[in-house]
Amino acid sequence: MKSGMISFGIMERVIFGEATAVAIAKEVERIGAKKVFLLVGGTLNRETDEVTKIISTLGPRFCGLHDNMPAHSPRDAVIECANAARESKADLLVTFGGGSVTDGGKAVTICLEHGITDINGLEPYRTTVDEAGKRHFPEYSAPTVRQIAVPTTLSGGEFNARAGVTEPRLKLKQSYVHRGIMPISVILDGEVTRHTPEWLFLSTGIRAVDHAVETYLSLDANDYWDGAVLHALRLLSEGLTRVKSNPDDFEARQKCLMGAWLSMTGIVSGCRLGASHAIGHILGGTAGVPHGHTSCVMLPSVLEWNKTINSERQANLSEALGKPNIPASEILHNLIDGLGMPRNLRTVGVKREQFQQLAENCMLDDWTFSNPRKINTPEQVIEILELAI
Repeated sequence: MKSGMISFGIMERVIFGEATAVAIAKEVERIGAKKVFLLVGGTLNRETDEVTKIISTLGPRFCGLHDNMPAHSPRDAVIECANAARESKADLLVTFGGGSVTDGGKAVTICLEHGITDINGLEPYRTTVDEAGKRHFPEYSAPTVRQIAVPTTLSGGEFNARAGVTEPRLKLKQSYVHRGIMPISVILDGEVTRHTPEWLFLSTGIRAVDHAVETYLSLDANDYWDGAVLHALRLLSEGLTRVKSNPDDFEARQKCLMGAWLSMTGIVSGCRLGASHAIGHILGGTAGVPHGHTSCVMLPSVLEWNKTINSERQANLSEALGKPNIPASEILHNLIDGLGMPRNLRTVGVKREQFQQLAENCMLDDWTFSNPRKINTPEQVIEILELAI
């Protein structure tokens, strides 16, 4: 009999189906915050009235705003936001936007707690991986300024005690892991996702599919996670297809948000993932590929490379996706293609001459070493990249 342990985080609430500004105001009141700093997506702030609604609802509790967090949360942008929040004496951070805004916000809370004012100051707090693939987590005090997260994409990072932050000088995405950086609450509002560009919403939906697939196929898989992620696949495959057909289908958008939440069930409680995520981290930080697109181009190829050791488990994925007699890699290829997302590395601007650097950087990512089919060398990573070219 398989043994294991499920670790739960320190998130207190997930609120769904309520208007964002109203839900934020209620949470701020419940928490008792006096000075609320907003980290928001630039487009949301400049081209919609959603941020204005939040500021109006907060009233005198609003103390400042930052709307410049580029993709993959570079360290310098994190520091800029943290310095502004510190200057405003914020006692609560609200993030409103995509995955880079969410992850950037988690790193901001570390900076606020530990007086970090420049990009070098973040170095001691990041997770490192040794040559054997063992992760090393630095010990430090949990942030006292907590975060409310309102996601407008489907990457699911708002549920995780992990932040991905890019070291711009190395062009390398690095991890910051601490249970204390998990948001205190999350607000899921399908209505506000209507402002998210279609490509971004749908591609991050495939990122959520990737979470579910790699959790189900994980070395750590168990019955508890299995039930959640198989249902996540059902919600996401239905919801994404409906949103593609009708962008104003807000019920489908809410299904996608709920599916993204369920897809994180394993990750937030200790599940190790595999090569699709590991390579995705490197494609983002090193090659500048958007977060969601990394899963679009890699997930089917990773499934293909792994099928020699988990074909029976992959068959269960096919059943959950409603096509039990078709290989999971083919179903996902067709789903991704039907959503109009990129299907190979060439389409996202990655060339073969980059493979060696990408593969070597992958050997610095912890989830490379927990792929179901063992990866020991950069050459094996290149084999997977070749399937995706």
